[in-house]
Amino acid sequence: MISSRLHLAIADDHAVVRLGYRRLLEGEPDLEVVAEYADANQAWADLALRRPGEVDLLILDLSMPGRSGLDLLRQLAESCRWLKVLVFTMHDTPALRQQCLRAGAAGFLGKSSDPEALVEAVRRIARGLPPPGQPERPAPCGLPHEQLTPREHEMLLLMLSGHPLERIAREMNVSDKTVSNYQTLIRQKLGVASALELIRYGQQHGLMP
Repeated sequence: MISSRLHLAIADDHAVVRLGYRRLLEGEPDLEVVAEYADANQAWADLALRRPGEVDLLILDLSMPGRSGLDLLRQLAESCRWLKVLVFTMHDTPALRQQCLRAGAAGFLGKSSDPEALVEAVRRIARGLPPPGQPERPAPCGLPHEQLTPREHEMLLLMLSGHPLERIAREMNVSDKTVSNYQTLIRQKLGVASALELIRYGQQHGLMP
């Protein structure tokens, strides 16, 4: 007998948060959480072996240790096209929303949303609809930061958070030299020449944490 329930997976590095999501979602008769992941590598190792129907939708946090959620999102969009992904993050900015949608997310929701919004978003995405208030298609690229790749955008947010180069390298699992090269490229794309100009750009366009 084919189950009518939606099979969900949760990727978030906080066990308490995952437990809260599970209790909320499994309180609904049509939703079932079948997998949990504490980081992107763990999620990929499992989802890459799954078949369509075993997991219908992944609720994905972007800020996890090691490889980023954006990187996982991009990989899933290329290799597991049957899987729908709802990005559920504390970093809710229009620019990040556009980056995630372009990278392959089926929907984007801020963690400050009401619990009912998460349940509704899951159901709407399962039906091929965007979450409430989200356009069905991402807006065309316009501003310089909207033309960055998802990886570059993630680097930009870390730069604007004031993290030192060494910490950014650890969080993105790359070398210090790679971070330095990224920073130079991002400043060129944004047309800023210094850290101060970068901060001003971030404030002007609502990118600051």
